[in-house]
Amino acid sequence: PEPSTRTILTGAARMAEFGPDWVIGLGGGSAMDAAKAMWAVYENPGLDPEAINPFEPLVTRQKARLITIPTTSGTGSEVTWATVITNTDEQRKIGAGSPEILADIAIVDPILAQKMPPRLTADTGLDALTHAVEGYTCNLHNDFTDGLCLQAIRLIFEYLPRAVQNGDDLEAREKMHNAATLAGLGFGNAMAALAHSLGHSLGALFHVSHGRAVALFLPYTIQFIQNGGDETRFQDISRFLGLPAATPEEGAASLVKAIRDLSTAVGQPLTLRDALSGDRDAFDAALAQLVANAEADTVIAMGARIPTTDETRRLFQYAYEGKDIDF
Repeated sequence: PEPSTRTILTGAARMAEFGPDWVIGLGGGSAMDAAKAMWAVYENPGLDPEAINPFEPLVTRQKARLITIPTTSGTGSEVTWATVITNTDEQRKIGAGSPEILADIAIVDPILAQKMPPRLTADTGLDALTHAVEGYTCNLHNDFTDGLCLQAIRLIFEYLPRAVQNGDDLEAREKMHNAATLAGLGFGNAMAALAHSLGHSLGALFHVSHGRAVALFLPYTIQFIQNGGDETRFQDISRFLGLPAATPEEGAASLVKAIRDLSTAVGQPLTLRDALSGDRDAFDAALAQLVANAEADTVIAMGARIPTTDETRRLFQYAYEGKDIDF
């Protein structure tokens, strides 16, 4: 799970005891996010890590610098300025971030990801895919992020099934590790969007892994955004992948099918019912909080279409049932 506020404050206090001049974030996205936030608090005693944001000055590099070393192939946290923090008291995730917590050095070595088990390989790989698709289609995309995101998407569709099937396939491991960092550079300089806000909410309340949660929602959010009638970019992605895309609608539908086929191939759930093992009572009881947490997530405003409260509720309900979005 993402680091809690309590964990971050404890880690920063330990740093203050011995005064490191380098902080090393070694591990998956949660470990690297924890290192970023601990470093920020270490540099700024008394800082509330949940309050880290890109709009207020933040002093870093006065005491230490940061190295990130990913051991999973998915989050891209090694090259982003975001840190996802869990408020355990409120059971919600907070997307904090500042350019000042971007790592000074990122060591991207696929050998470190070689021993990931298949399920973790699938979860993190689909997280990277969600980063790349949302980075390409969000409101803040640009010419530089477009190329990074498209190449990440291509690599993931080609190499993720191989990496899941055979963890010792070093070519697949290398390509997936590269894809994760490319996607991190892409969405880190653009933004994530609706699938992440829904996934963050689900993960905090039901402890579904981050990658599985955001990827589960991706096909539904593509349909929702395409149904909005505004100009979208899903057709571009399908064309790039060689999928049927004669119209924007066909392009979006082709991309949804391709994502679902990939998810099935790597053993990932397509519905909330499957992700929650059919616990409808728990889902219904949590629905209001799921909606509230999703609406409080900043990236919900970064997509081409922003849902109303009722639409957010229906997105969760349709995703539970596995229904195509028709609104």
